[in-house]
Amino acid sequence: MSDAANSAPVVRLDNLRRSFTQGGVTIDVLRGVNLEIRPGEIVALLGPSGSGKSTMLQAVGLLEGGFEGLIEIAGINASALSGDARTTLRRDHLGFVYQFHHLLPDFNATENVVLPQMVAGRTAADAKARAEELLAALGLGHRLDHRPNQLSGGEQQRVAVARALANRPALVLADEPTGNLDEATADRVLEEFLKLVRGEGSAALIATHNERLALRMDRVVRLHEGVLV
Repeated sequence: MSDAANSAPVVRLDNLRRSFTQGGVTIDVLRGVNLEIRPGEIVALLGPSGSGKSTMLQAVGLLEGGFEGLIEIAGINASALSGDARTTLRRDHLGFVYQFHHLLPDFNATENVVLPQMVAGRTAADAKARAEELLAALGLGHRLDHRPNQLSGGEQQRVAVARALANRPALVLADEPTGNLDEATADRVLEEFLKLVRGEGSAALIATHNERLALRMDRVVRLHEGVLV
Protein backbone atom coordinates (compact mmCIF):
# COMPACT_ATOMS: atom_id res chain seq x y z
CA MET A 1 0.00 0.00 0.00
CA SER A 2 3.06 2.27 0.01
CA ASP A 3 2.23 3.90 -3.34
CA ALA A 4 -1.53 4.03 -2.79
CA ALA A 5 -1.59 7.64 -1.65
CA ASN A 6 0.01 8.72 -4.93
CA SER A 7 -2.24 6.61 -7.17
CA ALA A 8 -5.57 7.42 -8.78
CA PRO A 9 -8.50 5.90 -6.87
CA VAL A 10 -9.78 2.50 -7.93
CA VAL A 11 -13.24 3.63 -6.83
CA ARG A 12 -14.61 7.07 -6.08
CA LEU A 13 -18.07 7.80 -4.72
CA ASP A 14 -19.35 11.37 -4.60
CA ASN A 15 -22.66 12.20 -2.91
CA LEU A 16 -24.05 8.70 -3.51
CA ARG A 17 -27.72 8.48 -2.56
CA ARG A 18 -30.35 5.74 -2.56
CA SER A 19 -33.95 5.86 -1.39
CA PHE A 20 -36.75 3.30 -1.31
CA THR A 21 -40.49 3.88 -1.05
CA GLN A 22 -42.52 1.41 0.98
CA GLY A 23 -46.18 1.90 1.81
CA GLY A 24 -46.04 5.51 0.69
CA VAL A 25 -43.09 6.21 3.02
CA THR A 26 -39.68 7.17 1.60
CA ILE A 27 -36.70 5.58 3.34
CA ASP A 28 -33.32 7.20 2.73
CA VAL A 29 -30.75 4.39 2.96
CA LEU A 30 -27.73 6.25 1.56
CA ARG A 31 -27.79 10.00 2.17
CA GLY A 32 -24.65 11.29 0.48
CA VAL A 33 -21.80 8.77 0.67
CA ASN A 34 -18.31 9.97 -0.25
CA LEU A 35 -15.43 7.52 -0.48
CA GLU A 36 -12.14 6.90 -2.30
CA ILE A 37 -10.24 3.62 -2.31
CA ARG A 38 -6.79 3.47 -3.83
CA PRO A 39 -4.87 0.55 -5.38
CA GLY A 40 -3.80 -2.06 -2.86
CA GLU A 41 -5.90 -0.62 -0.04
CA ILE A 42 -8.19 -2.90 1.98
CA VAL A 43 -11.08 -0.99 3.56
CA ALA A 44 -13.57 -2.34 6.08
CA LEU A 45 -17.13 -1.06 5.77
CA LEU A 46 -18.43 -1.37 9.31
CA GLY A 47 -22.03 -1.11 10.41
CA PRO A 48 -24.81 -3.10 12.06
CA SER A 49 -27.24 -5.24 10.08
CA GLY A 50 -29.70 -3.01 8.24
CA SER A 51 -27.37 -0.02 8.10
CA GLY A 52 -27.18 -0.06 4.29
CA LYS A 53 -23.85 -1.84 3.80
CA SER A 54 -25.25 -4.26 1.21
CA THR A 55 -27.01 -1.43 -0.62
CA MET A 56 -23.72 0.46 -0.82
CA LEU A 57 -21.89 -2.61 -2.15
CA GLN A 58 -24.59 -3.13 -4.77
CA ALA A 59 -24.01 0.44 -5.90
CA VAL A 60 -20.23 0.10 -6.10
CA GLY A 61 -20.64 -3.29 -7.79
CA LEU A 62 -22.93 -1.80 -10.46
CA LEU A 63 -25.49 -4.48 -9.65
CA GLU A 64 -28.61 -2.32 -9.76
CA GLY A 65 -29.80 1.16 -10.67
CA GLY A 66 -31.77 3.78 -8.84
CA PHE A 67 -28.77 5.53 -7.31
CA GLU A 68 -27.99 9.23 -7.47
CA GLY A 69 -24.50 10.69 -7.42
CA LEU A 70 -21.16 9.68 -8.92
CA ILE A 71 -19.80 6.13 -9.05
CA GLU A 72 -16.38 6.06 -10.67
CA ILE A 73 -14.58 2.74 -11.21
CA ALA A 74 -10.99 2.65 -12.52
CA GLY A 75 -11.35 6.25 -13.68
CA ILE A 76 -14.59 5.56 -15.59
CA ASN A 77 -17.83 7.31 -14.69
CA ALA A 78 -20.05 4.26 -14.32
CA SER A 79 -23.09 6.43 -13.59
CA ALA A 80 -23.15 7.53 -17.24
CA LEU A 81 -22.75 4.09 -18.86
CA SER A 82 -25.31 1.96 -20.66
CA GLY A 83 -26.28 -1.40 -19.19
CA ASP A 84 -23.93 -3.37 -21.46
CA ALA A 85 -21.02 -1.04 -20.75
CA ARG A 86 -21.62 -1.38 -17.00
CA THR A 87 -21.58 -5.15 -17.36
CA THR A 88 -18.24 -4.99 -19.16
CA LEU A 89 -16.80 -2.64 -16.54
CA ARG A 90 -17.98 -4.96 -13.78
CA ARG A 91 -16.50 -8.01 -15.52
CA ASP A 92 -13.13 -6.39 -16.21
CA HIS A 93 -12.51 -4.55 -12.95
CA LEU A 94 -14.57 -6.04 -10.10
CA GLY A 95 -14.66 -9.26 -8.13
CA PHE A 96 -17.32 -10.35 -5.63
CA VAL A 97 -17.44 -12.48 -2.48
CA TYR A 98 -20.75 -12.93 -0.68
CA GLN A 99 -21.72 -14.32 2.72
CA PHE A 100 -22.94 -17.47 0.97
CA HIS A 101 -20.51 -18.90 -1.55
CA HIS A 102 -22.97 -19.29 -4.49
CA LEU A 103 -20.75 -21.90 -6.14
CA LEU A 104 -22.15 -23.88 -9.07
CA PRO A 105 -23.01 -27.27 -7.53
CA ASP A 106 -22.40 -29.36 -10.65
CA PHE A 107 -18.84 -28.12 -11.12
CA ASN A 108 -15.75 -28.86 -9.05
CA ALA A 109 -13.59 -26.27 -7.31
CA THR A 110 -11.28 -25.73 -10.27
CA GLU A 111 -14.16 -25.42 -12.74
CA ASN A 112 -15.92 -22.85 -10.55
CA VAL A 113 -12.80 -20.66 -10.77
CA VAL A 114 -12.22 -21.39 -14.47
CA LEU A 115 -15.68 -20.37 -15.67
CA PRO A 116 -15.51 -16.59 -15.01
CA GLN A 117 -12.15 -16.51 -16.77
CA MET A 118 -13.59 -18.23 -19.82
CA VAL A 119 -16.41 -15.67 -19.89
CA ALA A 120 -13.74 -12.96 -19.90
CA GLY A 121 -12.06 -14.56 -22.94
CA ARG A 122 -9.20 -16.49 -21.37
CA THR A 123 -8.14 -19.80 -22.89
CA ALA A 124 -9.11 -22.98 -21.07
CA ALA A 125 -5.48 -23.89 -20.37
CA ASP A 126 -4.60 -20.46 -18.95
CA ALA A 127 -7.81 -20.35 -16.90
CA LYS A 128 -7.12 -23.78 -15.40
CA ALA A 129 -3.56 -22.83 -14.50
CA ARG A 130 -4.73 -19.62 -12.86
CA ALA A 131 -7.47 -21.46 -10.95
CA GLU A 132 -5.07 -24.08 -9.64
CA GLU A 133 -2.59 -21.38 -8.61
CA LEU A 134 -5.20 -19.46 -6.61
CA LEU A 135 -6.72 -22.54 -5.00
CA ALA A 136 -3.29 -23.81 -3.98
CA ALA A 137 -2.52 -20.42 -2.42
CA LEU A 138 -5.68 -20.83 -0.35
CA GLY A 139 -4.69 -24.29 0.84
CA LEU A 140 -6.97 -26.19 -1.53
CA GLY A 141 -4.40 -27.78 -3.78
CA HIS A 142 -5.63 -31.21 -2.69
CA ARG A 143 -9.31 -30.37 -3.25
CA LEU A 144 -9.25 -29.20 -6.87
CA ASP A 145 -11.57 -31.93 -8.15
CA HIS A 146 -14.10 -31.76 -5.32
CA ARG A 147 -17.60 -30.39 -5.87
CA PRO A 148 -19.10 -27.89 -3.39
CA ASN A 149 -21.08 -30.57 -1.53
CA GLN A 150 -17.80 -32.36 -0.85
CA LEU A 151 -16.20 -29.29 0.72
CA SER A 152 -16.56 -27.79 4.18
CA GLY A 153 -18.07 -24.32 4.62
CA GLY A 154 -14.64 -22.76 4.97
CA GLU A 155 -13.37 -24.55 1.88
CA GLN A 156 -16.39 -23.45 -0.14
CA GLN A 157 -15.75 -19.85 0.83
CA ARG A 158 -12.08 -20.18 -0.14
CA VAL A 159 -13.20 -21.30 -3.61
CA ALA A 160 -15.46 -18.23 -3.75
CA VAL A 161 -12.46 -16.04 -2.88
CA ALA A 162 -10.40 -17.64 -5.65
CA ARG A 163 -13.25 -17.10 -8.10
CA ALA A 164 -13.48 -13.42 -7.14
CA LEU A 165 -9.77 -12.91 -7.82
CA ALA A 166 -9.56 -15.07 -10.94
CA ASN A 167 -9.72 -12.18 -13.43
CA ARG A 168 -7.30 -10.00 -11.43
CA PRO A 169 -9.89 -7.34 -10.52
CA ALA A 170 -8.84 -3.86 -9.53
CA LEU A 171 -11.37 -4.01 -6.68
CA VAL A 172 -12.82 -6.91 -4.71
CA LEU A 173 -16.17 -6.35 -3.00
CA ALA A 174 -17.04 -8.65 -0.11
CA ASP A 175 -20.34 -8.67 1.78
CA GLU A 176 -19.91 -10.35 5.19
CA PRO A 177 -17.57 -12.91 3.57
CA THR A 178 -17.09 -14.87 6.81
CA GLY A 179 -20.53 -14.22 8.30
CA ASN A 180 -21.70 -17.79 7.66
CA LEU A 181 -18.68 -19.43 9.33
CA ASP A 182 -17.79 -20.23 12.92
CA GLU A 183 -15.31 -17.87 14.57
CA ALA A 184 -12.20 -20.01 14.19
CA THR A 185 -12.91 -20.79 10.53
CA ALA A 186 -13.83 -17.16 9.87
CA ASP A 187 -10.47 -16.02 11.24
CA ARG A 188 -8.57 -18.45 9.02
CA VAL A 189 -10.53 -17.65 5.89
CA LEU A 190 -10.21 -13.89 6.43
CA GLU A 191 -6.47 -14.19 7.04
CA GLU A 192 -6.04 -16.11 3.78
CA PHE A 193 -8.37 -13.73 1.95
CA LEU A 194 -6.45 -10.62 3.05
CA LYS A 195 -3.09 -12.24 2.30
CA LEU A 196 -4.17 -13.22 -1.20
CA VAL A 197 -5.76 -9.85 -1.99
CA ARG A 198 -2.58 -8.07 -0.88
CA GLY A 199 -0.45 -10.49 -2.87
CA GLU A 200 -2.52 -9.88 -5.98
CA GLY A 201 -2.28 -6.09 -5.57
CA SER A 202 -6.06 -5.63 -5.65
CA ALA A 203 -7.99 -3.18 -3.52
CA ALA A 204 -10.92 -4.40 -1.44
CA LEU A 205 -14.05 -3.07 0.24
CA ILE A 206 -15.24 -5.57 2.84
CA ALA A 207 -18.58 -5.08 4.59
CA THR A 208 -18.85 -6.49 8.09
CA HIS A 209 -20.55 -5.91 11.41
CA ASN A 210 -17.61 -7.53 13.22
CA GLU A 211 -15.36 -4.82 14.62
CA ARG A 212 -12.66 -7.30 15.60
CA LEU A 213 -12.30 -8.46 12.01
CA ALA A 214 -12.59 -4.92 10.63
CA LEU A 215 -9.59 -3.77 12.65
CA ARG A 216 -7.38 -6.23 10.74
CA MET A 217 -7.82 -4.19 7.56
CA ASP A 218 -5.95 -1.07 6.43
CA ARG A 219 -8.75 1.37 7.13
CA VAL A 220 -12.22 1.31 8.68
CA VAL A 221 -15.14 3.45 7.53
CA ARG A 222 -18.45 3.34 9.38
CA LEU A 223 -21.87 3.65 7.79
CA HIS A 224 -24.15 5.56 10.14
CA GLU A 225 -27.56 6.92 9.20
CA GLY A 226 -26.75 6.76 5.50
CA VAL A 227 -23.36 8.50 5.55
CA LEU A 228 -19.78 7.40 6.20
CA VAL A 229 -18.20 8.58 9.43
